[in-house]
Amino acid sequence: MSNTAPRQILVTSALPYANGAIHLGHLLEYIQTDIWVRFQKSRGHECRYVCADDAHGTAIMLRAEQEGITSEALIDRVSREHQADFATFGVAFDNYHSTHSEENRHFSELIYTRLRDAGHIATRDIEQMYDPVKGLFLADRFIKGTCPKCRTDDQYGDNCEACGATYTPAELIDPVSAISGATPEVRSSTHFFFKLPDFADFLKRWIDHGHVQPQIRNKLMEWFEAGFNEWDISRDAPYFGFEIPDAPGKYFYVWLDAPIGYLASFKNLCEREGLDFDTYWKKNSDAEVYHFIGKDIVYFHALFWPAMLHGAGLRTPTAVNCHGFVTVNGAKMSKSRGTFIKAATYAEHLNPEYLRYYFAAKLTSGVDDLDLNLEDFAQRVNSDLVGKVVNIASRCAGFVKKLGGGTLSERCTEPDLVARFITAGDEIAEHFEAREFGRAMRLVMELADEANTYIAEAEPWVLAKQAGKEQEVLDICSVGINLFRQLMVYLAPVVPAMAEGARHFLRLDDLDWESRHELLLGHEIAKFKPLMTRVERDRIDAMIEASKEDLVEEQKLKETPKGPLADDPIAEEIAFDDFARVDLRIARIAKAEYVEGADKLLQLTLDLGGETRTVFAGIRSAYAPEALEGRLTVMVANLAPRKMRFGVSEGMVLAAGDDGGIYLLSPDSGAEPGQRVR
Repeated sequence: MSNTAPRQILVTSALPYANGAIHLGHLLEYIQTDIWVRFQKSRGHECRYVCADDAHGTAIMLRAEQEGITSEALIDRVSREHQADFATFGVAFDNYHSTHSEENRHFSELIYTRLRDAGHIATRDIEQMYDPVKGLFLADRFIKGTCPKCRTDDQYGDNCEACGATYTPAELIDPVSAISGATPEVRSSTHFFFKLPDFADFLKRWIDHGHVQPQIRNKLMEWFEAGFNEWDISRDAPYFGFEIPDAPGKYFYVWLDAPIGYLASFKNLCEREGLDFDTYWKKNSDAEVYHFIGKDIVYFHALFWPAMLHGAGLRTPTAVNCHGFVTVNGAKMSKSRGTFIKAATYAEHLNPEYLRYYFAAKLTSGVDDLDLNLEDFAQRVNSDLVGKVVNIASRCAGFVKKLGGGTLSERCTEPDLVARFITAGDEIAEHFEAREFGRAMRLVMELADEANTYIAEAEPWVLAKQAGKEQEVLDICSVGINLFRQLMVYLAPVVPAMAEGARHFLRLDDLDWESRHELLLGHEIAKFKPLMTRVERDRIDAMIEASKEDLVEEQKLKETPKGPLADDPIAEEIAFDDFARVDLRIARIAKAEYVEGADKLLQLTLDLGGETRTVFAGIRSAYAPEALEGRLTVMVANLAPRKMRFGVSEGMVLAAGDDGGIYLLSPDSGAEPGQRVR
């Protein structure tokens, strides 16, 4: 075993909302977290992984009402479904709980009263949206309108998905009720606020001490510069949640008690296993606490949450690790294209470990989006897991059975080769620790290539046909089995079911990280059984078909052709000379602005390397102006100027679009403004 003292580590993933099924976009986070946790446990650390269903809010209440059941019955059913999906994908929580629990009520009230008694809670009357048709005050997520900061349409009432701004529902432009479609009325109501500005200095220090990734720190600094607002933490009855102490008819907003669910789930585990809760959550604790979340909820986890904990006298997270979103085949997941894939649908057609490995092979410690390219997915799994790793065992096991009676050689004839595989575990461990799973998998596959090269060059199948070479063949294949064992130690956090099959084949008690130092000499192995089968393309196609949900509007479009693209995916052919007349140029977006009076347009000032053009582009629904400035794109430079009521557009930028959204075309790095696209 390692000489390093075991660490005490608590790990959480964001709580899935108890109002829908788990899909592949969700699974990225839980698989990433589970791999990291399994790695830590393999290293001998005391690592515990807790989660829970986020079970409160208006959405839960309304869905239960629609189904004619109680909110409690709904969240119990969804919790069972969520846990079944997670188990199918090998996500092994030490505890899975619910925010609708007595532990969560206790900690929500404890944190709130400590903040209140320390002067960090304010009350005041606010103008609040009320649905006159439904007869209730509208929670933020049930109001839609135009963002007051960046003017993006169709945004929810608490934060903007385009620019990341947070605001109150009353600040939305042209709001409507997402429940009834009615125009909300403005009514006065007393609300409770968490005084986040009280913690500005603390948060600045906390963020600067490496608790978040550099990209996230940069985003948080933008919010610092814009200034903090007090955070509305209350909602009016009727509401499914916890009533605020000493405030009848007022309930904790779901985002207050959701992260407190981490404490509640861990407390539930502590009570069951006799652990000391305070060891992990007291101030200045030596234990480590890590949150894995998506980049869309960083505001809550890296500002509100540490401020709440600090103000309540509890420790703050060691780190908040953010990841990006999942796209499929380069585009946003789409129900109409069958790429909005539920976990249960995937599992009906494909091995969940394929997805675990593919995600691991592409994951970094950054926050970039991860694309599930289904062609690459099949090729990589088949090449790496089946063609490289499993191939080692399948090539060697038969000879060990035949020539050694199922027992490996008593000697190792390639000590330097095996030693290199063992030593490589140190660098692989560093990558796992840093959440650079892609780098770890590349190193593992480089080792697998080396093992296969060794076996191919030794040609045991040729030697086996020669008299007197039996021991040499057994020696070669025993080395191969030892190399395979090393690889499975490194892959065990990623593909635990495959590793368990390998453990049975190797007849080992475990595949923990340190176990790789012990060579298998004179060791009996079991009969080899296939540990992983190939990804078949027809299974992928069947999964896509099963995931398709035809949209009414899409069906209408199919029934009513509207031009040359209506019947065929490719438009009418043109001559090459016609295409050659189009002058495509690289342009840098020097400035981007909203267009007053235009719902869909942005005004772009484009730098073509010595020449400036103004272009009006219909991409407002997909991009905030500040996200575009400085970015390279491609424009049609010889398009005749077009006079519009907002001004003259001097060209066109290129973008792709479908029901999943609009995507501005961008060249690879190295392109310069003014260069012609060839």
